[in-house]
This record gives sequence, structure tokens and C-alpha cells, in this order.
Amino acid sequence: MSTTRQTGPGVGRRGFLRGAALAGAGLAAGGAAAPAGGTAGDTGSPAAATALAPFHGPHQQSVLAAPRRVSAFVAFDVTADDRAELTDLLRTLTDRARFLTSGGTPQPVGITGPPADSGILGDRLPSGALAVTAGVGAALFDDRFGLGALRPRRLTAMPSFPDDDLQPDWCHGDLSLQLHADDPDTVLHALRDIARHTRGGLQVRWRLDGFASPPRPSGTPRNLMGFKDGTANPDATDSREMNRLVWVGADSGEPDWATGGSYQVVRLIRMLVEFWDRVSLSEQERMFGRARESGAPLDGNAEHDVPHYADDPKGDVIPLDAHIRLANPRTPATQDQRILRRAYNYDRGTDSNGNLDMGLLFCCYQQDPARQFETVQRRLAGEPLTDYIKPFGGGYFFALPGVRDETDWYGRALLG
Repeated sequence: MSTTRQTGPGVGRRGFLRGAALAGAGLAAGGAAAPAGGTAGDTGSPAAATALAPFHGPHQQSVLAAPRRVSAFVAFDVTADDRAELTDLLRTLTDRARFLTSGGTPQPVGITGPPADSGILGDRLPSGALAVTAGVGAALFDDRFGLGALRPRRLTAMPSFPDDDLQPDWCHGDLSLQLHADDPDTVLHALRDIARHTRGGLQVRWRLDGFASPPRPSGTPRNLMGFKDGTANPDATDSREMNRLVWVGADSGEPDWATGGSYQVVRLIRMLVEFWDRVSLSEQERMFGRARESGAPLDGNAEHDVPHYADDPKGDVIPLDAHIRLANPRTPATQDQRILRRAYNYDRGTDSNGNLDMGLLFCCYQQDPARQFETVQRRLAGEPLTDYIKPFGGGYFFALPGVRDETDWYGRALLG
């Protein structure tokens, strides 16, 4: 892990971060972000949401917000020297995220200083155009900051599963950020702003940009294999369901500070599309268990029809190793294993051999990755789709509890 200083001569990290925090506190904000949009049963369609989640609250409501058109997932190594610098870093990150999501006009820093903002969004930032989700990785709880006893109980480094081909440079991290908005320049502006104000304490470890396709022609958006992705997602507007599946509760056995957070799993999955495109449609549909055109299960007619596995015990209609059947067997025993998916497509051009490099930037949230994500992952091991996908990176993170008000900041209960 790098500990190289990122600030210029004569500027310590702590001074840099504190100065950034003070600058952030002096911004002229243009109002709070609008409440989250979407309707009951929202599957994550960009068209389903008309506003982003509010910044303040007991949870990071950006976890539940429907995916927007453009996203960036960034994992960082923390280069702060000690706990005091880490506190300054998280205060600064909070100030920047609050301003970037709320909008407003950056305060001038004087005629001799650099511009207060990159200017790529103009002189005034729009309100409600961006959502930010911040998480921490298991590595942050090593011996650098004295946080070992406070590590969330289920937070570990992401293991390598049987069908993975993980690349170390694309895995793990001390801190994660997800930025999503409807326009690329909004995401890039936020990334540059945060990088500028945290340069003394954070260093990018890996980054992958994603996009959510519009519904084609309707319903849930499609992944780059051509199939609808996320049809069976739990209802993010159902607070009881989210408390059961997503949010860490006060009686969960976790450290007190973690109440209101959620476990975030990020998986970077390359799709071998040139091979996939030579597979017959009927075989593709049997691998997924759904009709490509409509998204309906193979024993149904419409996307949201419930498959009837009990009527097909031998897998004559929906094969026993079909993706939807393994991922969600729909039994009483597996209802608590469901996850909240937040997936994006990605395109990195071509690899060194001239092959198309594209796939799925998969993210999910849950109360317990061992009970939920890992249980599902074990069922999927060796499924037919593994011949056409290659997971190469990602990580486990803990999405921090929400920032409750103007005086609160990310990780205050952890570090305060």
C-alpha cells in the first residue's frame, strides 16, 4: 500500500485537508437535493427516477436511489498518517459530497489562487444532479489508525471464487466511492473535485466507469449480453424489506457505530461478447432462464411473471442450472438471501489482443455478505454462463451510515 505524500513541498497532509474542509464550509450552497424518485417495484430503470436521494438522513439513501445513466466506482488507498488526519479526510470528503449533491456556487479563493472549481459545469452547480455513496474496506481497520476493534464483523477482503480471474491491481481498497448522475460531465466534475480536495489523504487504487442503458423497449434495462438485468430485485421503496435485507440494524451484533450502514459488494465482470454472440438464441435463453426479447421466465409471458419451479422439478422448461433458478430459487429458506442489485455496463475499448473489453460493473447491498451474496455466489459456481464471463476485480466495502445533518460527517460515530 502506497504511503507516498501527494501534496507539494511545505504543505502537510493535515494542513491541506483542514484547509479544504474550511473552504468547503464556506461554500454558498444552492439548496438540498430533491427526494428520491421512483415507484413501488422500481427495477432500477434510469427513467423511473426523477430526482436523486437526499444527502442527509440515517442511511445513505443513494444506496436505494435508482441507477442513473452514468456512474464511476473508485477505490482508494488512504495515505493519511494517523487517526487525526483520517478524521480530517472524512470531514473534507463529507463537505465535498454535501456541496456536490446540493449544488451552489464555489466561493472565490482570491485572484492569486487557482480557480475554486474546474468550471466544466459552469459557474453554478445544479442541485440534485449527483448521488454519492461512500464505503470503507477491511484494510482501513488494520493497525494504522487503531480501528481494529471497531471493524464491522462481516467485513473482510473479497475472496476469490472458483470461476474468478482476479487481478490484484483491480481489487480491494481502504475506501470506496460511487458517483452516479445522468451526465458524464457531472460525474467527472465530482471526481475531479473530490480528488483535488483529498489529494493529501487519498490515492486512487482503481476506477471503472459504467453506464445504465435505457429500457429497450420498456421495463428493466439490458446488460451487454442483451438480457434484462435486475428484474427480480427487491422493492427499494419498501422500508420493511430494506430493513430486513439491506440496512444493518441495532440488534445485528455489529459495532454500535455501524447501525444504518450496509455491506457493499462490487464485482467487475468482463463479458466475452465475441464468443457469446455466436451462441444460438435458444441456448442463450436456457442459460439465463428467460426470453431475451420480453425478459419473461421461460414458463411465463411477461417480464415480471413469477417462475413456477415447483411445476418444473426436472428443469424441462427452465433448466435446473439456469441463472435465474440458481440465483433465486424462490423458496422460503432463500428469501433472506436476496440482495439489492445496482449494476452498470462498462466498455473499456479493446484489450492488448484486439478483443472487445466490455462487461458488467456489478454492485449489490445487503446486511450480511456471507448469508446473502456469498450464498448466491456458491449456487452459481460452474453455471453455464461462466464460459462467457470473467470476474477480474472489485471488493467488499461497508457503506457508512448516513450523514444525519449539517454538523455530521462520514464515519463520525466510528472516529468521534
